[in-house]
Amino acid sequence: MSRLALFDLDGTLLDRRAALPTSVRALCRGLGYGPEAETWLLTELADRASPESFARMREAFDLPESAAYLWAVYVDQMAAAVSCPPAVLDALAELRDNGWRVGVATNGASGIQRAKLRATGIAGRIDGVAVSGDIEIRKPDQGLFALAAARCGRDLADGGWMCGDSPGTDVLGAHQAGLRSIWLRGRPWPTELTDADHTVDDILDAIGILLHETPR
Repeated sequence: MSRLALFDLDGTLLDRRAALPTSVRALCRGLGYGPEAETWLLTELADRASPESFARMREAFDLPESAAYLWAVYVDQMAAAVSCPPAVLDALAELRDNGWRVGVATNGASGIQRAKLRATGIAGRIDGVAVSGDIEIRKPDQGLFALAAARCGRDLADGGWMCGDSPGTDVLGAHQAGLRSIWLRGRPWPTELTDADHTVDDILDAIGILLHETPR
């Protein structure tokens, strides 16, 4: 049976944090907004981006553009700014070549997460994706992992792996869903949380663990 490997998106397969200033700067300067609006938007989007953020921005700065238009511009700018290293794309393809079903389980708005998957080339290297905006359920809820597995043609009952950078959503969520876990080190680790099965500093190390894993 094909094995299942699920990955988080932001902070795991791609570096959203590095792309954020570029995308916000392009939006604000392209529309003629000043540095105050740019600073405000960077703070607003630091952890999460959604159309509601741009409704708040429009109200805060009395902007003539609609919130829907601002959101669409931001999605385009973020998709243009973000990237996935070619070595990671190759490693995902290698997983599939070795009999794995590969998926993405990510929190976020559906439109922007899928735009990033397409723009970076990740979409062509995976079997399925589940975004919290699809069903209004966020990790660590088991439902999102179940949806991601199903979209890869697998069932959580068959087991599998989850790799991500968030202890509270990726690792805890994986354990609750019956998956083994690989934590991509970066965020502080809560002392009360059960350890991940593996801890790595680089996503390629995580994929290497999977490629050398012996089926149970």
